[in-house]
Amino acid sequence: MTPDSQQPLHSQVIVVGAGPAGLMLAGELRLGGAEVVVLDDRPGPTTESRASTLHARTMEIFDSRGLLDELGTPADEPRGHFGGLPLDLTLPSTHPGQWKVSQTRTEELLQRWAAGLGADIRRGYTLRALAVDEAGVEAEADSPGGPLRVRGSYLVGCDGERSTVRRLIGARFPGQDSGREMLRADVAGIDVPNRRFQRLARGLAVAATREGVTRVMVHEFGAIVAPRTGEPRFEEVADAWKRVTGEDISCGTPLWVNAFGDANRQLESYRHGRILFAGDAAHQQMPIGGQALNLGLQDAVNLGWKLAAQVTGRAPAGLLDSYHSERHETGRRVLSNIRAQAGLLLGGPEVEPVRALLAELTALGGVREHLAGKISGLDVRYDVGTPDARRAHPLVGRRLPTGQLMTAQGDTRTAVLLRTGRGLLLDLGVAAGGESSARPEDVVAGWTDRVTLTTARARRDGPLPVGAALLLRPDGHIVWVGTAWDGVTTALRRWFGEPCRN
Repeated sequence: MTPDSQQPLHSQVIVVGAGPAGLMLAGELRLGGAEVVVLDDRPGPTTESRASTLHARTMEIFDSRGLLDELGTPADEPRGHFGGLPLDLTLPSTHPGQWKVSQTRTEELLQRWAAGLGADIRRGYTLRALAVDEAGVEAEADSPGGPLRVRGSYLVGCDGERSTVRRLIGARFPGQDSGREMLRADVAGIDVPNRRFQRLARGLAVAATREGVTRVMVHEFGAIVAPRTGEPRFEEVADAWKRVTGEDISCGTPLWVNAFGDANRQLESYRHGRILFAGDAAHQQMPIGGQALNLGLQDAVNLGWKLAAQVTGRAPAGLLDSYHSERHETGRRVLSNIRAQAGLLLGGPEVEPVRALLAELTALGGVREHLAGKISGLDVRYDVGTPDARRAHPLVGRRLPTGQLMTAQGDTRTAVLLRTGRGLLLDLGVAAGGESSARPEDVVAGWTDRVTLTTARARRDGPLPVGAALLLRPDGHIVWVGTAWDGVTTALRRWFGEPCRN
């Protein structure tokens, strides 16, 4: 894929944006066998750790790609929040709670992984034009070394809430602009008390110190938000902090300063023909509790294997369109809960009665678990087209539960079975008989280039159905469960295409 001065660089997929979503997508595309070029206008990975939280579902995904060992042992906090109200995030998972990993660290990890799989990551390239025809997409980018043209079958915009890709194609991005904002800064050399969403008379204050650096966030109740053309000055943050808390942080050294508002927007469509969107380019939301970063990473995992199947000629009809139908609905629900949280978090005295009532409700187990599922991403259940959804097994559409399995090769974990990025037919003891009494090897024979068969035993007191089989997509979501092989061939065709004819 080396261009000369006349011809464009060719790749099956072009990804614009090398943030967490773009890098995750690049790795997923390579796992699926697709060529990918990533263009990013920054000279290197971010040094600004805007997001610092990985939730349970994202940690499970990282585990399923073998990425956790390199992360080491990040701090785990079982307590999160909903709109600033404390919320226990503990749910059945190998990684319950929220894990403190800087965005810098996340990007470094994903870049090494994607590049190690063969992704072509090019930094310092600013997108300036796009052209789409029946055969593909051509992108033109500028760089200090000169212009670059790249041609691919598809292009994915992962270039953030101010997406150039979105602007160039005129994609509709309805929603609401910011009416309120928080100022944020990482500051060295200050000594202030840690604050966890402390509501004071004049506003909201948050402070947390790690390794000598204090992240402060402040909101003044009733403050009027003017459109910003750039980041705030540190003096603006320090002045607001003093008005709200009475403390002077102006003597500190700012390492990074920004502002984020409660804008809430979502693309009408995540797919525009040969151009798709993921991450903040597809949805803009207030980054409350780390949900924005995690939502974008999970967009990428849903899209990657589908787009790889498309460009390598293995995708069944409608597979790529399922990316929009699944992730747009997921995004809509996340943006809705974030909008509710923003009202609770940034509202003045008028929201105190609602906050008091919600604090009572979250003490109830069912309410806590419901909200924790939304925050952690563990509640996601896709509509996978089951003929009779009302009678479908409760696991269909959901992620593979985490657990231990016994195989002929020894004990293993469910996450390990997904590390190849292939589909998985997991046989937990289907008995012979029924309409289809074939051996599992015969059932999957036409799809062995795309789907791995694993026979295992599960604990009877565990979350997996003993005496059944499960068909999983590469993203870890279950699309078929049965105690006999009836219906599995239909599911294999629906998600993995036609069988090979040997």
